[in-house]
Amino acid sequence: MKNYTVAIIGGGPGGYVTAIRLKQYEIDVVVFEKERLGGICLNWGCIPTKTLVKIADLFTETKHAYDFGISIENLNINYEKIFKRKNEIVDRLVSGVEFLFKKRDIPVIYETVTGIKKNDEDYTIITENSSINAKYIILATGSIPKELPSLEFDGENILSSKDILKMKKLPEKLAVIGGGVIGCEFASIFSQLDVKVEIIEFLPNLVSTEDIEISKRLALALIKSGIKIHLNTAVDSVEKINDELHIKLSNGKKIITNKALISVGRTPHCNIEFIKCSLEKEDTTIKIDNNFKTNLHNIFAIGDITGKMLLAHTASKQGLIVADILQNKIKGTDNKIEELLYENIPRCTYTNPEIGSVGLTEARAKEKYGEILIGKSLFLANGKALGLGNTFGFVKTIADKLSKKIVGMHIIGPHATELIAEGVILINNDMTIEKAVKIVYAHPTLSEVVAESIEDLEKLAIHKI
Repeated sequence: MKNYTVAIIGGGPGGYVTAIRLKQYEIDVVVFEKERLGGICLNWGCIPTKTLVKIADLFTETKHAYDFGISIENLNINYEKIFKRKNEIVDRLVSGVEFLFKKRDIPVIYETVTGIKKNDEDYTIITENSSINAKYIILATGSIPKELPSLEFDGENILSSKDILKMKKLPEKLAVIGGGVIGCEFASIFSQLDVKVEIIEFLPNLVSTEDIEISKRLALALIKSGIKIHLNTAVDSVEKINDELHIKLSNGKKIITNKALISVGRTPHCNIEFIKCSLEKEDTTIKIDNNFKTNLHNIFAIGDITGKMLLAHTASKQGLIVADILQNKIKGTDNKIEELLYENIPRCTYTNPEIGSVGLTEARAKEKYGEILIGKSLFLANGKALGLGNTFGFVKTIADKLSKKIVGMHIIGPHATELIAEGVILINNDMTIEKAVKIVYAHPTLSEVVAESIEDLEKLAIHKI
């Protein structure tokens, strides 16, 4: 039986990044992955969907090419080619990660872990066909899409976020049940590809974790693009008639559609039997402390299974911190272990328009600080945005009135998911308004909208009445 210092169960953005960092620290590590490296993110999530986002945005831009003095005739969609391109990009990226593992001589066992047995000094990790021993274990098994009791996935008409990426043909109509980040992203993509889309959301707002102004502005944009939205609405019943789904809603309306995407969240997933030990959980999540330790000696957990923030970059950062912790323990180093502040991790939604946010919402900031300052700047007044022909949206910056520290930034509009990095840097460095306004932003750029929102915290924005 082989022995390793560290075993990582799950090769997604948490697991594979951690494995590479441990190898950089010259700590021997093995990764268990039941499919391909990259996990849901690279294979069935972040990467394939962002490929579709670009295609959908490009198709929309091309429709408006005449506004820029360009004439295009016979504009059409070849979804077979789109599907092929999506798969090629996924394969290229995943193959790249596999190449990194090969070059760094990191072993991968492509099997499902069924059990973990506690020994005196280490653990035995059991798969369908083999077993190995490891002193330390990092659990990074991710999450799976939630089903609704009356709407179980069938892979054909009632789809999960993974199923919808397997479609080789565009439907005429699509119902999206759940108006969170995933649901809104797919709704935006397929609507831009000329699919008739309706969103059914049980809560009063789309992407309800975002600042309320951002949520409302997104709804306006999606409605303007042709998407029908039903808020405060539940699904009462679904009946399949021939090749159509007849969906009755709690608001008394009825939707007839070809496909229904169920996007009501994801559930942490760790289907492993623990032998001679018991792993402590909170509902479906694995309980961890601030250093990602579980209740079991030398076992850590990162990523979606911790239930902290179900984002790929959160999992990666958690894993890198665990790698530092293990280097201290194994190599006797003295790495300073940082505290991960989840509210300071950026959140991105790849709809059209994009959303990028970090830090506290207005409501949360008022709750925490009492009196706050709010600065706002519109893309409508920005020269670069005008040149791009994309002026929808704004940047909203929030500061604590007493300390003048910037505590939140929320962007909806062109390249919001890139621009939010500026807010991330400011907030994570405890930047005050006084320091932030000293930064010079290049002209002409979209980033000037960020600068003016900060200036507006003290009513000093130049291009605002």
